[in-house]
Parts: sequence; structure tokens; C-alpha cells
Amino acid sequence: MQMNGAEILVKALADLGVDVVFGYPGGAVLNIYDALFGNTKVRHMLCRHEQGAVHMADGYARASGRTGVCLVTSGPGATNTVTGLATAYMDSIPIVVFTGQVPTLLIGNDAFQEADIVGISRPCTKHNYLVKDTKDLARIVREAFYIASTGRPGPVLGDIPKDVLISTAEYNLPKEVRLRGYHPNYEGHPRQVESAMRLLLSKERPVIYAGGGIILSNASEELAELARLLSVPVTTTLMGMGAFPGNDPLFLGMLGMHGTYTANMAISHADLILALGARFDDRVTGKIDEFAPHAKIIHVDIDPTSIQKNVPVDIPIVGDLKDVLRKMIRLVKGKKDAAAYRGKCSAWRQQLSTWSKTHPLTYKESKGKIKPQFVVERIREVTGGKAIIATEVGQNQMWAAQFYTYDKPRTFLSSGGLGTMGYGLPAAIGAQVAMPGTLVVDIAGDGSIQMNIQELATAVQYRVPVKVVILNNGSLGMVRQWQELFFQGKYSQTCLPHIPDFVKLAEAYGAKGFRATKVDEVAAVLKKGFAAEGPVLIDIVVDPAEMVYPMVPAGAPLTKMLLV
Repeated sequence: MQMNGAEILVKALADLGVDVVFGYPGGAVLNIYDALFGNTKVRHMLCRHEQGAVHMADGYARASGRTGVCLVTSGPGATNTVTGLATAYMDSIPIVVFTGQVPTLLIGNDAFQEADIVGISRPCTKHNYLVKDTKDLARIVREAFYIASTGRPGPVLGDIPKDVLISTAEYNLPKEVRLRGYHPNYEGHPRQVESAMRLLLSKERPVIYAGGGIILSNASEELAELARLLSVPVTTTLMGMGAFPGNDPLFLGMLGMHGTYTANMAISHADLILALGARFDDRVTGKIDEFAPHAKIIHVDIDPTSIQKNVPVDIPIVGDLKDVLRKMIRLVKGKKDAAAYRGKCSAWRQQLSTWSKTHPLTYKESKGKIKPQFVVERIREVTGGKAIIATEVGQNQMWAAQFYTYDKPRTFLSSGGLGTMGYGLPAAIGAQVAMPGTLVVDIAGDGSIQMNIQELATAVQYRVPVKVVILNNGSLGMVRQWQELFFQGKYSQTCLPHIPDFVKLAEAYGAKGFRATKVDEVAAVLKKGFAAEGPVLIDIVVDPAEMVYPMVPAGAPLTKMLLV
């Protein structure tokens, strides 16, 4: 069947099961929008900024496990996606972004709205394409989705010149993809797995260090089964929140710069670390020379380049976490070794329990000022822990990680690697589109929310009932915290004295707005806001002096925590 390039693209998306595309039109992609007009299989959501569109595709992917899709035009439309691409790349999120491009003959001629998005995006995409011939388009679309979602997931970009969209070709979507040199290894080597388990069972102070890879590989059940079989304590990275039930007695909390005392001390005193789908980020390791000084390290990851990248590893295992964990479980399930091991490590668990009791996550309550941690606790209480929580970046992000317990994977959405302010609201919208029956809450700061607050109009237009809770402290809180601690309290350019009236702003966009300024108003306002139909923005005026603790100063070892 002969079709033009735009029709081929839209039909390929439909045939691959894409139900929604987040995008923003422009001259170079008008033919695609014409092909989308009236299409009943692929729904398009008109965003208010291309960065917001990419974050929506990202939030859709994180919440659902399906590949998110974004469509924008050439030039500034394309370059506006770069922050979203880098965000997804750092956190290994499967999205496919299609950009329009000037006609092939004009590429390199400084044509109107021309940008070399393939060159620009190369460092922050898993792969990218410049489509030069219409007959290649269907194959490239198929490959883009395959690459984005297999192996270590990541963003893929397809740049399509206007003449490729206009020209015609036969529609032929490949059923299978075979790419020379791209063969992700899903099966962990059995002998390496056996060696890892022998090493683990020989130690007495083990810790499982779980990252976002557990969630990406849908291996949370296997992680819980192995940890409980052997009674091995579990800590997670920020990206791993929800990978292991937060209410499980074996859970130590998040580790790293703002991790719990128990998790950081556990890593520092462990004699074995089983690292699963984590990359030993500097926010996790602190001073790398003093990270886990007594521990042998087993590192499992589907990406071989992540292993040995930041820390020496004793036993590397390349493979899918679900496969490797199942093999590990088979080696100990029902065996005497497992029961004996639980007893062998009892003193270690007792030590961890003591640390948890003497140094819990806490804050100083106040009757006169609303503490942001108190707000997060009330959000957990009002939602019953059943919401998907998206965050912006900064103090709000850390309090959301510390004081809301995540029991299931894909319920905590945050820009962990890049730390992208403005991520939360559009990501929450994408998650809500993917999971329409679930309450989705964006925990925001007054600075970060203003970076993409225009997407509230998108939520209103499509009746996406996201709830935004702003922890309003009148400043760029996390940067201000660093200035307080390390720059003698000189708050250079971090105070935001001219904050808009968020309630009126919400109403201006057509959403509902609520505000709490007193402690005893918080729970009632949250209940009212969460129960209201449609998108809601809740402005809560919190103590501006409150800081995030524990905190490991940059470059310090994990044992040098600043505590409340």
C-alpha cells in the first residue's frame, strides 16, 4: 500500500500499539498533524511547551512500563526537547521522540527553523536517526521502539525531514528487528550467579543495594522473595524507591546524601553488598574512597558499561535482574543454607534495628509553622499510600522520598540523574494519562513548579485530574540550604519574593486552587483538594527555614552525616 511519509508514521504508531502522543505542532510536521486529524487509534495531546511534552511521555513510561511518545517540530521545537531527552537518558526511561526537520536539500543551509538535533541529542539519547528516505521510515520507527525498550532502556530520537513526510512509499512495518552489534544479554551467567551466592552466604553483614533497574526490569517480586528468603536488609537509591516495600521490616530506607542514618551506616559497615540495577552515583557513594570499606561487592546490571564504572567490583554479572534473581532464588529456596544464613546474620539485623530506633527520620514539629515533612506525612495518610507521587526537584523531592512510604514499584516518579526542575507536573500528567484510575499527586516546590506550570492548561484541556501540592517556602530551598550550610548564610539569588498567587493562577488556567497557611488546615485542605474533580493546585505555606536532614556534605563519606 502506497502512503506518504506522514501517513506511514501514524500507521506505524497505531500498529505498534501507541495510544497517545504528547506533542506540539509546527511547520515541519504539519503533514503528520494532518495524518493524525481524525485518527481514532492514536490520540494526540497538545502540550504547552515541547519540554513539557517530553516529560509527559517520560511520566507515561515510568508509570506504565510502556514506551512514551513525543512529537515536535524542527528547530526550537526540537531543541526544546533536549532537557527531557537528557532526563530520560540519565534515568534509563524508554521514550521515542519524533522531530520535524527542514527538507533534505536545505539541511546545512541555515534554513528557517533548522537545527542539527541529531548532532545535538547524540550524547543524551540511546540512539538517534535522521530519516533520509520515505521507504526507510516504517523500519526506523519499528527499530526506534525496539531500541528504546530493550536492554538498558532509554530515549530514541527520529528526525524526519519534511520532504520525507511528503514523498510516498510502500508501507512495510517489519515484524522483527535485527540490528548488527546490538544484542542485549538478558541471561546472567549461571557460574557467576553461583559464585555470587557462595560469596553472599559466606558473609555475615550483607546489604542489598537496589536501584531503578529493579523497577525497569519488573523484578520487584523477585527482589522481595530473595531478601525475605535470606533475611537480607534492603536499601534503595532514589530511583529505586518502591522497588522494595517501604513497610517491610527489612527495608532500611534510601541511602546516600539524604538517605537514612541506618542505610548509610549499613553500607559503611557491611561485609557484602549485592548491588542490583544501580550505578553507584556520587550522591549515593559520597567520598568514593571511603565507600563500603569493608565490603565485597557483587554488581548485577544489564548494561556491562555500568559495572566497574565507579567502584571496583568483586563479582560482575551482566543480565536482566528478573532472570538473575530467579536463578539466585533457585539456589537457596527450600535449602538448609537459607535457614542457617538467616540465623547467621541475626546479630547484624539487630544492629540495624538499633540504629533505626536511635536515629529515625525525624523533624522538629512546630505549632506555629507548617513543616513540609508534616505535609508529606499527611499526603500519605490522606491517600492511604495508594497514589502515584511525582516530584519536582529540590527539597520537595527529598522530603517526598523520605516521608512518604512507597510500597509498590512505579509509584515514585522523579528526575534522579539529571535533577530537572519543572519535571514533576508534566510527568504527573503523563502518568495520569497512562493510569487514569489512579490518584496522581505532584509534590512541588514554589520555584520548580514555575518552570513548567503552563502545563496546567494541558491538564485542564484534557480533564486530566492531577493534584499538585506546592510546599511553598518562598525560595529555591535546596540551593538556599547549601548557602546556609556552606556559604555562611549568604542567600545569593535564591529568595523568591515575587511569588504569584497560586490559587488565582490555578483558577486562571481553569483549575481549582486551595491554600493552607496553618497547621490545622493542612489535612482538611488535602482531603478537599484530592476529592475535587479535575486538576487541582494546593498551595501550602511552609516554614522557609526548614532543611533536609540527614545530609552528607558533598565529598564527605557516608558516615559524616549532618543530623537534625
